[in-house]
Amino acid sequence: MREAAGNVHRLSGERAENMKLSVAADHRGFQAKERMKAFLAELGHEAKDFGTDSPAPCDYPDCAYPASKAVVEGQVERGILFCGTGIGMSLTANKVRGIRAALCHDEVTVDMARRHNDANILCLPADLLGEKQMMQIIRIFLEAPFDGGRHLRRINKLIQIELEQSSNPSDTSCPS
Repeated sequence: MREAAGNVHRLSGERAENMKLSVAADHRGFQAKERMKAFLAELGHEAKDFGTDSPAPCDYPDCAYPASKAVVEGQVERGILFCGTGIGMSLTANKVRGIRAALCHDEVTVDMARRHNDANILCLPADLLGEKQMMQIIRIFLEAPFDGGRHLRRINKLIQIELEQSSNPSDTSCPS
């Protein structure tokens, strides 16, 4: 844990070995999820699968929400979510207080998501990326540390927004 300006930010972990991860996908991300679970096992990580269990049509919130909750509840260290574009999964995950889900399309965005935003969930667009690129993005997500410093101050501002929204859900103004 690091403390700044009266807020406490629980780091999403800086180690890349033997991590426990939540994984989830809708029907369009199902095949990618299954292939990447095998890749995660090869790297020595444990994947807790929150569905879906087939390519039959399903609704992305049904899988993304429990996978995201597992991260904030400490059942897993981080999460990886798959859907056709990654958008639905990232929208759902970011509704969960404490989640910083990043939709990443390449090595630069995932590196910045970890280093600058301490992303604790990676969202991948299964329809838009090849298997090798997904593997490289996942590897960076698992290995890149959070840089802290000025970025921690910004994360704490996000936490403050979450706290203000939960105490006054009708307030849409930006906190100062």
